[in-house]
Amino acid sequence: QVQPVESGGGLVQPGGSLRLSCEAPGITFSIYVMTWYRQAPGKQRELVASITHGGSTNYADSVKGRFTISRDNTKNTVYLQMNSLNPEDTAVYYCDARLLGSAINYWGQGTQVTVSS
Repeated sequence: QVQPVESGGGLVQPGGSLRLSCEAPGITFSIYVMTWYRQAPGKQRELVASITHGGSTNYADSVKGRFTISRDNTKNTVYLQMNSLNPEDTAVYYCDARLLGSAINYWGQGTQVTVSS
């Protein structure tokens, strides 16, 4: 059973930064599209950022210019660098590994990010 594992969440003050990591062992990581989602209390899960196997990236408008997604295929890991955080970024952040063109995808269990003074 493939289980991506997120880490790096925590409590941060407004304007601060965090770097999330998601390791996905047991898959041919380099061919998977990796996506970060988030879900705030009482809201639907939303896409934050994604990166293809070729390195193309996509961001939600709300995080453009503040968040950066990257991947290290040698470590089976995707990262989300989050800068200029604000309280609206408070959510559980999830990592998803998806094999393009198939129904195969794996979700992590999430990591909590709380932005508060």
